[in-house]
Amino acid sequence: MTDLTIPIDLEAELKELARRHRAASTVGMSVLNLIGGQAENLLEKLPDSAKDRLEATTIKALDVALRAALKSRGVVPDQKSWLNTALTTAMGAAGGAGGLPSALAELPVTTTVLFRAIAGVAADHGFDPSEPDIAKECLTVFAAAGPLAEDDGADMAFLAARVSLVGSTVHGVIAKIAPRLSYVLGQKLATQAVPVIGAAAGAATNYAYTSYYQQMAHVHFGLLRLERSSGHPRALLIDMLREELSISTKSALIR
Repeated sequence: MTDLTIPIDLEAELKELARRHRAASTVGMSVLNLIGGQAENLLEKLPDSAKDRLEATTIKALDVALRAALKSRGVVPDQKSWLNTALTTAMGAAGGAGGLPSALAELPVTTTVLFRAIAGVAADHGFDPSEPDIAKECLTVFAAAGPLAEDDGADMAFLAARVSLVGSTVHGVIAKIAPRLSYVLGQKLATQAVPVIGAAAGAATNYAYTSYYQQMAHVHFGLLRLERSSGHPRALLIDMLREELSISTKSALIR
Protein backbone atom coordinates (compact mmCIF):
# COMPACT_ATOMS: atom_id res chain seq x y z
CA MET A 1 0.00 0.00 0.00
CA THR A 2 1.18 3.53 -0.72
CA ASP A 3 1.27 6.19 2.02
CA LEU A 4 -0.10 8.87 -0.32
CA THR A 5 -3.71 9.87 0.32
CA ILE A 6 -5.44 9.72 -3.06
CA PRO A 7 -7.96 12.47 -3.82
CA ILE A 8 -11.43 11.12 -4.64
CA ASP A 9 -11.28 12.27 -8.27
CA LEU A 10 -7.88 10.66 -8.80
CA GLU A 11 -9.09 7.46 -7.16
CA ALA A 12 -12.11 7.39 -9.49
CA GLU A 13 -9.87 7.96 -12.50
CA LEU A 14 -7.61 5.09 -11.48
CA LYS A 15 -10.61 2.79 -10.99
CA GLU A 16 -11.76 3.60 -14.52
CA LEU A 17 -8.28 2.98 -15.97
CA ALA A 18 -8.14 -0.33 -14.07
CA ARG A 19 -11.53 -1.28 -15.56
CA ARG A 20 -10.24 -0.54 -19.05
CA HIS A 21 -7.04 -2.49 -18.39
CA ARG A 22 -9.06 -5.53 -17.27
CA ALA A 23 -11.29 -5.24 -20.33
CA ALA A 24 -8.24 -5.14 -22.60
CA SER A 25 -6.81 -8.23 -20.92
CA THR A 26 -9.85 -10.40 -21.65
CA VAL A 27 -10.67 -9.67 -25.30
CA GLY A 28 -8.24 -12.22 -26.74
CA MET A 29 -9.78 -15.27 -25.07
CA SER A 30 -12.49 -15.65 -27.72
CA VAL A 31 -9.82 -15.83 -30.42
CA LEU A 32 -7.87 -18.55 -28.65
CA ASN A 33 -11.08 -20.47 -28.03
CA LEU A 34 -12.05 -20.18 -31.70
CA ILE A 35 -8.77 -21.54 -33.05
CA GLY A 36 -8.35 -24.04 -30.23
CA GLY A 37 -4.75 -23.10 -29.55
CA GLN A 38 -2.44 -21.29 -27.18
CA ALA A 39 -0.82 -17.94 -27.85
CA GLU A 40 2.76 -19.16 -27.52
CA ASN A 41 2.25 -21.79 -30.22
CA LEU A 42 0.72 -19.53 -32.84
CA LEU A 43 3.91 -18.43 -34.59
CA GLU A 44 4.72 -22.08 -35.33
CA LYS A 45 1.81 -22.01 -37.79
CA LEU A 46 3.60 -19.45 -39.99
CA PRO A 47 6.06 -20.53 -42.69
CA ASP A 48 9.68 -19.55 -42.07
CA SER A 49 9.60 -17.12 -45.00
CA ALA A 50 6.80 -15.14 -43.33
CA LYS A 51 8.47 -15.20 -39.90
CA ASP A 52 11.73 -13.93 -41.40
CA ARG A 53 9.92 -10.93 -42.89
CA LEU A 54 7.81 -10.06 -39.86
CA GLU A 55 9.96 -7.30 -38.34
CA ALA A 56 10.59 -5.57 -41.69
CA THR A 57 6.88 -5.88 -42.53
CA THR A 58 5.99 -4.40 -39.14
CA ILE A 59 8.33 -1.42 -39.55
CA LYS A 60 6.86 -0.72 -42.98
CA ALA A 61 3.29 -1.07 -41.67
CA LEU A 62 3.98 1.35 -38.81
CA ASP A 63 5.62 3.87 -41.13
CA VAL A 64 2.66 3.74 -43.52
CA ALA A 65 0.20 3.88 -40.61
CA LEU A 66 1.85 6.92 -39.05
CA ARG A 67 1.86 8.95 -42.25
CA ALA A 68 -1.58 7.88 -43.48
CA ALA A 69 -3.36 8.16 -40.13
CA LEU A 70 -2.07 11.63 -39.29
CA LYS A 71 -2.79 12.93 -42.79
CA SER A 72 -6.31 11.53 -42.73
CA ARG A 73 -7.18 13.30 -39.46
CA GLY A 74 -7.40 16.56 -41.38
CA VAL A 75 -9.89 15.05 -43.83
CA VAL A 76 -11.84 12.37 -41.97
CA PRO A 77 -12.89 13.04 -38.35
CA ASP A 78 -12.08 10.59 -35.57
CA GLN A 79 -14.59 7.76 -35.44
CA LYS A 80 -16.42 6.18 -32.52
CA SER A 81 -14.69 3.15 -30.99
CA TRP A 82 -17.40 0.78 -32.19
CA LEU A 83 -17.01 1.99 -35.78
CA ASN A 84 -13.24 1.48 -35.73
CA THR A 85 -13.85 -2.03 -34.37
CA ALA A 86 -16.51 -2.80 -37.00
CA LEU A 87 -14.22 -1.62 -39.80
CA THR A 88 -11.20 -3.68 -38.74
CA THR A 89 -13.42 -6.70 -38.05
CA ALA A 90 -14.66 -6.60 -41.64
CA MET A 91 -11.09 -6.18 -42.92
CA GLY A 92 -9.94 -9.10 -40.78
CA ALA A 93 -12.61 -11.34 -42.28
CA ALA A 94 -11.57 -10.33 -45.80
CA GLY A 95 -7.89 -10.83 -44.98
CA GLY A 96 -8.45 -14.22 -43.39
CA ALA A 97 -10.65 -15.48 -46.24
CA GLY A 98 -7.66 -15.64 -48.58
CA GLY A 99 -5.24 -17.16 -46.10
CA LEU A 100 -1.76 -15.83 -45.42
CA PRO A 101 -1.24 -13.83 -48.68
CA SER A 102 -4.40 -11.75 -48.18
CA ALA A 103 -3.72 -11.44 -44.45
CA LEU A 104 -0.28 -9.97 -45.20
CA ALA A 105 -1.83 -7.52 -47.67
CA GLU A 106 -4.44 -6.49 -45.09
CA LEU A 107 -1.88 -5.93 -42.31
CA PRO A 108 -0.75 -2.35 -43.18
CA VAL A 109 -4.36 -1.22 -43.64
CA THR A 110 -5.46 -2.60 -40.28
CA THR A 111 -2.36 -1.13 -38.60
CA THR A 112 -3.28 2.28 -40.03
CA VAL A 113 -6.83 2.05 -38.67
CA LEU A 114 -5.47 0.92 -35.29
CA PHE A 115 -3.05 3.85 -35.17
CA ARG A 116 -5.83 6.22 -36.19
CA ALA A 117 -8.02 4.82 -33.39
CA ILE A 118 -5.19 5.32 -30.88
CA ALA A 119 -4.72 8.90 -32.09
CA GLY A 120 -8.44 9.48 -31.62
CA VAL A 121 -8.18 8.30 -28.01
CA ALA A 122 -5.26 10.68 -27.48
CA ALA A 123 -7.45 13.52 -28.74
CA ASP A 124 -10.26 12.41 -26.39
CA HIS A 125 -7.85 12.93 -23.50
CA GLY A 126 -6.93 16.43 -24.67
CA PHE A 127 -3.73 15.72 -26.60
CA ASP A 128 -2.92 16.72 -30.19
CA PRO A 129 -1.76 13.65 -32.18
CA SER A 130 -0.20 15.89 -34.84
CA GLU A 131 2.45 16.99 -32.32
CA PRO A 132 5.57 14.82 -32.70
CA ASP A 133 5.75 14.00 -28.99
CA ILE A 134 2.12 12.86 -28.92
CA ALA A 135 2.58 10.89 -32.17
CA LYS A 136 5.39 9.04 -30.37
CA GLU A 137 3.08 8.42 -27.42
CA CYS A 138 0.57 6.93 -29.86
CA LEU A 139 3.24 4.61 -31.25
CA THR A 140 4.22 3.61 -27.71
CA VAL A 141 0.79 2.03 -27.23
CA PHE A 142 1.85 -0.60 -29.77
CA ALA A 143 4.53 -1.71 -27.31
CA ALA A 144 1.80 -3.32 -25.20
CA ALA A 145 1.80 -7.09 -24.89
CA GLY A 146 -1.09 -7.65 -27.32
CA PRO A 147 -4.55 -9.15 -26.79
CA LEU A 148 -3.34 -12.76 -26.92
CA ALA A 149 -0.74 -12.32 -24.17
CA GLU A 150 -1.22 -14.55 -21.14
CA ASP A 151 0.82 -12.35 -18.77
CA ASP A 152 -1.01 -9.25 -17.56
CA GLY A 153 2.23 -7.99 -16.04
CA ALA A 154 3.63 -7.40 -19.53
CA ASP A 155 1.04 -4.66 -20.08
CA MET A 156 2.09 -2.91 -16.89
CA ALA A 157 5.69 -3.14 -18.06
CA PHE A 158 4.78 -1.33 -21.29
CA LEU A 159 3.36 1.58 -19.29
CA ALA A 160 6.62 1.92 -17.38
CA ALA A 161 8.89 1.37 -20.40
CA ARG A 162 7.99 4.72 -21.97
CA VAL A 163 10.98 6.37 -20.27
CA SER A 164 13.34 4.39 -22.51
CA LEU A 165 11.85 6.13 -25.56
CA VAL A 166 12.38 9.68 -24.33
CA GLY A 167 14.59 11.59 -26.76
CA SER A 168 14.00 9.16 -29.61
CA THR A 169 12.79 10.36 -32.99
CA VAL A 170 9.51 9.01 -34.35
CA HIS A 171 11.42 6.53 -36.50
CA GLY A 172 13.58 5.67 -33.50
CA VAL A 173 10.44 4.76 -31.56
CA ILE A 174 9.26 2.60 -34.49
CA ALA A 175 12.59 0.77 -34.53
CA LYS A 176 12.41 0.11 -30.78
CA ILE A 177 8.84 -1.16 -30.66
CA ALA A 178 8.93 -3.13 -33.94
CA PRO A 179 10.47 -6.33 -32.48
CA ARG A 180 7.73 -6.55 -29.83
CA LEU A 181 4.93 -5.61 -32.22
CA SER A 182 6.16 -7.98 -34.94
CA TYR A 183 5.65 -10.87 -32.51
CA VAL A 184 2.12 -9.64 -31.73
CA LEU A 185 1.25 -9.13 -35.40
CA GLY A 186 2.74 -12.54 -36.18
CA GLN A 187 0.16 -14.03 -33.82
CA LYS A 188 -2.54 -12.15 -35.73
CA LEU A 189 -1.34 -13.49 -39.08
CA ALA A 190 -1.18 -17.01 -37.69
CA THR A 191 -4.82 -16.93 -36.58
CA GLN A 192 -5.89 -15.72 -40.03
CA ALA A 193 -3.88 -18.48 -41.69
CA VAL A 194 -5.83 -21.23 -39.90
CA PRO A 195 -7.40 -23.38 -42.65
CA VAL A 196 -11.19 -23.33 -43.13
CA ILE A 197 -11.92 -20.80 -40.37
CA GLY A 198 -9.56 -18.12 -41.67
CA ALA A 199 -12.32 -15.54 -42.30
CA ALA A 200 -13.98 -16.11 -38.91
CA ALA A 201 -10.62 -16.12 -37.15
CA GLY A 202 -9.57 -12.97 -39.01
CA ALA A 203 -12.76 -11.15 -37.97
CA ALA A 204 -12.46 -12.27 -34.33
CA THR A 205 -8.75 -11.41 -34.21
CA ASN A 206 -9.19 -7.92 -35.62
CA TYR A 207 -12.10 -7.32 -33.26
CA ALA A 208 -9.88 -8.35 -30.33
CA TYR A 209 -6.90 -6.30 -31.51
CA THR A 210 -8.92 -3.13 -32.09
CA SER A 211 -10.73 -3.42 -28.77
CA TYR A 212 -7.46 -4.13 -26.99
CA TYR A 213 -5.42 -1.24 -28.40
CA GLN A 214 -8.23 1.26 -27.90
CA GLN A 215 -8.57 0.23 -24.25
CA MET A 216 -4.80 0.31 -23.70
CA ALA A 217 -4.67 3.74 -25.38
CA HIS A 218 -7.19 4.98 -22.81
CA VAL A 219 -4.99 3.58 -20.03
CA HIS A 220 -1.85 5.10 -21.55
CA PHE A 221 -3.22 8.57 -22.22
CA GLY A 222 -5.33 8.55 -19.07
CA LEU A 223 -2.14 8.07 -17.07
CA LEU A 224 -0.36 10.74 -19.08
CA ARG A 225 -3.18 13.19 -18.42
CA LEU A 226 -3.17 12.35 -14.70
CA GLU A 227 0.61 12.74 -14.61
CA ARG A 228 0.32 16.26 -15.99
CA SER A 229 -2.77 17.35 -14.05
CA SER A 230 -1.96 15.86 -10.65
CA GLY A 231 1.78 16.48 -10.59
CA HIS A 232 2.39 12.94 -9.37
CA PRO A 233 5.29 11.10 -11.06
CA ARG A 234 4.32 8.45 -13.59
CA ALA A 235 5.99 5.67 -11.62
CA LEU A 236 3.78 6.43 -8.62
CA LEU A 237 0.62 6.51 -10.74
CA ILE A 238 1.54 3.14 -12.27
CA ASP A 239 2.03 1.70 -8.77
CA MET A 240 -1.40 3.06 -7.81
CA LEU A 241 -2.94 1.50 -10.90
CA ARG A 242 -1.23 -1.82 -10.19
CA GLU A 243 -2.60 -1.69 -6.64
CA GLU A 244 -6.10 -0.91 -7.92
CA LEU A 245 -5.90 -3.86 -10.31
CA SER A 246 -4.80 -6.12 -7.47
CA ILE A 247 -7.69 -4.98 -5.26
CA SER A 248 -10.27 -5.46 -8.02
CA THR A 249 -8.89 -8.92 -8.86
CA LYS A 250 -9.13 -10.01 -5.22
CA SER A 251 -12.68 -8.66 -5.03
CA ALA A 252 -13.64 -10.62 -8.13
CA LEU A 253 -12.23 -13.84 -6.63
CA ILE A 254 -14.14 -13.34 -3.38
CA ARG A 255 -17.45 -12.99 -5.24
